[in-house]
Amino acid sequence: MFLLTHRLFRYVAFLFLFASVANARQRDQVATPTDIKPGSITCEECPYPFPSSYLPLTLYGQDVRIAFMDVAPQGTPNGHTVMIFHGNNFAGFYFGNIIEALRKEGFRVIVPDQIGYGRSSKPIIPYSFNDMARNSRAILQSLKIDKAMIVGHSMGGMLATRFATQYPDVTERLVIYNPIGLTDGRFSRPAGSIDEQYKNALGVTYQGVRASLMRYVAHNPAAWTPEFEHYAKIRYSWTLGADWPRLAMVQTLINNVNYADTVVYDWPNIKAPTLAFGGAEDVLPGSAKIFQDRMKTLGDTIPNGNGKLHLIPGLGHVPHMEDAAKTLPPLVAFLKEGLQK
Repeated sequence: MFLLTHRLFRYVAFLFLFASVANARQRDQVATPTDIKPGSITCEECPYPFPSSYLPLTLYGQDVRIAFMDVAPQGTPNGHTVMIFHGNNFAGFYFGNIIEALRKEGFRVIVPDQIGYGRSSKPIIPYSFNDMARNSRAILQSLKIDKAMIVGHSMGGMLATRFATQYPDVTERLVIYNPIGLTDGRFSRPAGSIDEQYKNALGVTYQGVRASLMRYVAHNPAAWTPEFEHYAKIRYSWTLGADWPRLAMVQTLINNVNYADTVVYDWPNIKAPTLAFGGAEDVLPGSAKIFQDRMKTLGDTIPNGNGKLHLIPGLGHVPHMEDAAKTLPPLVAFLKEGLQK
């Protein structure tokens, strides 16, 4: 009798769990919005918080332009510049509240759209972090800025790492902010086919775009805000335009950089004071535990005791969009420490 009752209980529990999962999936199945118009792959419709400037470059024999925001300090300048590098799914437009917090402290803030992103050109070239770092340095040189504090989020954290090792005399301070690329994945899986990845990119749906961003709030789906939804619509709008095949190939090539141009071996060569920073619940490496362990390793690997770790409990991959009040003060405080040097 006990065995029968126990089996019945397990069966009912299974049905309840199955129904709960089914209901959750049904809630997550969002219909494709009907009001999204084709978007420009040069991001003309994107909501940039400040005007963009442009620097002409020649890359692999092609004439291109790199876009950037150059935001003046508010009030008395403190004499220092912060350059911020964006992640793979965005361009510089999602840093509005960080820019505001820094300029209020007297910083000049430079935010590039890397080549292949945002309002910058979309050439078909062999992308690399070395080129991205060199292009970013070219912006500073064009503005006659000799030194800058570097902040890099997500893929931008990988780029910030490479920038700091390529240009140690330029890099005053370094913030590696919820980076991807915390492990070298080349030895756990073979490289994928660019042609297959490109084919998959061409067929992306609104649901696929949205799901790629929802990974950022996997620790707390309630953290999905209208701002995230707006960015999902922007990304999907690019797929509706005539130039989408070019952008799809550019994105495919850049995605391969994250795999092939690993920066984990750059960490021991960073000379600047460095903050390993971000939301503690980031699950992009596979779990929050993996992320936390690897961020600790990152901080510990910076030589000469120059590495610090600051992870914010309860927040995920894009903390400044989840909770600016918890995210901005420690970020700004670390950079302000450099004013005393």
